[in-house]
Amino acid sequence: AISHILSKSVKNLNILITGAGGSIGSELSKQVIKMQPNKLILFDLCEHNLYQIIKEIEKYYVKNVEVISILGNARENKLLEEIFSKHKIDVVYHSAAYKHVPIVEENPIDGLSNNVFTTLAICNAAYKFNIKKVILISSDKAVRPTNVMGASKRLAELILQAFDQRSLEQNISTNIDRSYFSMVRFGNVIGSSGSVIPLFKKQIAAGGPLTITDKRVNRFFMTISEAAELVLQASVLSEGGDVFLLDMGKSININKLAENMINMSGLTIKDSNNPEGDIEIIETGLRKGEKLFEELIIDAESIKTSHPLIYKAKERFLRYEKLMFKLNQLRDAISDRNKGNSYKILSELVPEWKHNYDFD
Repeated sequence: AISHILSKSVKNLNILITGAGGSIGSELSKQVIKMQPNKLILFDLCEHNLYQIIKEIEKYYVKNVEVISILGNARENKLLEEIFSKHKIDVVYHSAAYKHVPIVEENPIDGLSNNVFTTLAICNAAYKFNIKKVILISSDKAVRPTNVMGASKRLAELILQAFDQRSLEQNISTNIDRSYFSMVRFGNVIGSSGSVIPLFKKQIAAGGPLTITDKRVNRFFMTISEAAELVLQASVLSEGGDVFLLDMGKSININKLAENMINMSGLTIKDSNNPEGDIEIIETGLRKGEKLFEELIIDAESIKTSHPLIYKAKERFLRYEKLMFKLNQLRDAISDRNKGNSYKILSELVPEWKHNYDFD
């Protein structure tokens, strides 16, 4: 029944995927095209990624589906409005984001600017053109964030929640069909760019050592295809303003994962017990903003949905007017490249962000 409902949410519709060349975006693109949309619009800032996904999609040649590739920045309002009006977009899967925690930690101004203001631009255009649904691809790092990337994702969620409330209120007062804004949070995706499994494979092929930040680190994992499928299924369940949580199963200890991958390669672990072993595992120390344990996003407060692996969270949100006032301040701080002010405003918007910055 789910697959039938799923295809109904895509079939004959015009679907826009931002960050279409990224790990999740490209998998979403492959799954969406099989469900026969009317148009599939692949939108990415990176020419190489866009080229790769176009080549991939060509293998799935589906009759009567128009595939359009757009190279550009999802922060540009005029470009978005052009896309929305020309291609009559019905549904947006917004997966364009900077997601590497250490890189965003080192480049917070650009990380914030990208993750927050692409989301705002998408929501503005979606609201203006009254499209059916916007689904934000979020992260478990948005839960009580300890780094700028996680805080930027939580702020992106707040933007969708504010727009959903605004859309609902407009619908009540005018009776115009409303747009639904929802978000889906999940943990680490096996094989995505920068994820640990491809890194370990490379390190094993090079003869080691395998590097981990701390032996106690635990992470949740899911395959890219599972994550993309659940995102599509969550979008069917969307009633607006939803924060969907994907059940990631049990968390895995990264050190154990490294040991297993060495053993599965037919090699032995080199350590004090086995000094003649093949490959050593080295601890490099926790990186700035890194957690030992990812928070289990599904807790006692989570609400079940009709899908066994998809839950909903109840999250506080800010009203549109208040949020926009603060976002304008953030935009000014970012365009001045004022890190202190940007952090100050971010911490006001996401008070649960755990950081050790002094703003004064």
